[in-house]
Parts: sequence; structure tokens; C-alpha cells
Amino acid sequence: MRTRYLQTALLLVGVAALANAAASAQTDVAASLYGAFTGASRGNDTIQSPSNAAGGLIELRHISHPWLGYEGTYALNRANQKYSFAAVPASCPSSGCGVTLNSVSANAHEVTGDWVASLKIGNLRPFVLAGGGILIDAPSSGQASTSTSTKPVFVYGGGVDWRLLPHIGLRLQYRGNLYKAPDLTTVFTSTGAFTHTAEPMIGIFFRL
Repeated sequence: MRTRYLQTALLLVGVAALANAAASAQTDVAASLYGAFTGASRGNDTIQSPSNAAGGLIELRHISHPWLGYEGTYALNRANQKYSFAAVPASCPSSGCGVTLNSVSANAHEVTGDWVASLKIGNLRPFVLAGGGILIDAPSSGQASTSTSTKPVFVYGGGVDWRLLPHIGLRLQYRGNLYKAPDLTTVFTSTGAFTHTAEPMIGIFFRL
């Protein structure tokens, strides 16, 4: 008899756990706007200064368990670069060349796959994420001595989903990107230094 009670209790616990997991599961698509803020880097006798810009992010995310979720993302923002000499070249006389500048107008395309861990608390779902992908910096057409740069990128971040309606909510998040500075011009050598871009963002998600 006790064995039967124990089996029944275990069955009920299992059903409750599955029900809770199903309630916590979520598949959604989201669109966000963000600001991309990148500091200058120095290396190879070059100073590389990316411009700050606005961008957009599209996400497809699936949460199957509080600690098991994943997403695919695509982001686009302007990524203009300024290159300059870190010091006046030795070949220039003291009253000669000065500091040469070269500016490249470009767009940054980023595609990533990320692991997502989250916890559902009422209408809120705080989350953290980490992942990686590729970052493609493509110069705008019509610029001489430029080429497209493709680099691996590491992504990390966190935020919160705030459900406003049964299938619609607000997503607030911060994402950080770590990658090597792009090499977009043959006039200057890239710094080759690791560069960090901070992306605070706000968006809307739609639960499928």
C-alpha cells in the first residue's frame, strides 16, 4: 500500500514539474532599437576610432526550461571608422606630413547564436545570455581602397522581459560585443586590438 502511495506521489510531482516547465516555456520573436557605443583602440602605430551609432536587432528566442534557452539574432548598425597615425611617421620631417586621417563609412552586420538562462516571476522574466557569431563590416559603395572585414564576435548580456498583454511585452536588455577591430582600408593597418561595443536596447517581443 505504501509503495502505491509513493508511486502516486511521485507521479503527481512529475506531472506538476512538467506543467511548471510548460508554463515557463516561451517562444517569441522580438525587434529592438539600440545605441552602439565603441571606444577607440590603438595598435600597429594606428589609432582606430569607431563612431557611435543607432541600430536595430531581430531575435528569435525559445525558452524550454529556466536554465535552457537559446536564440538566433541579426543586428545592423552604422559602423564608420576613422584611422590615424598613433605618431607622426619617422619619414616625415618635423615640419612636414603631420597626422593623416582616413575615414571609412561602413555598415556592421552581426549574426549570433546565444544561450539564454531566465526565470519567470509573474509578468517579468529576467534573463542572462552568452554566445557568439560573426561580425561583418561592409564599407559603403563608392569608396576607394576599402574592403569588407569579417571577424568572430563574442556576445554577453542580460535584461528583462515585461509581459504587458498575453502575447506582447517589452524587452529591456544590454548586450556587449567583444571582437577584433575591423580592417576596412588599405591606407591604414587595423589596430588588431580587441574592441568592445556596448549596446543598451529597448524592444517589443511577440510570444508565439
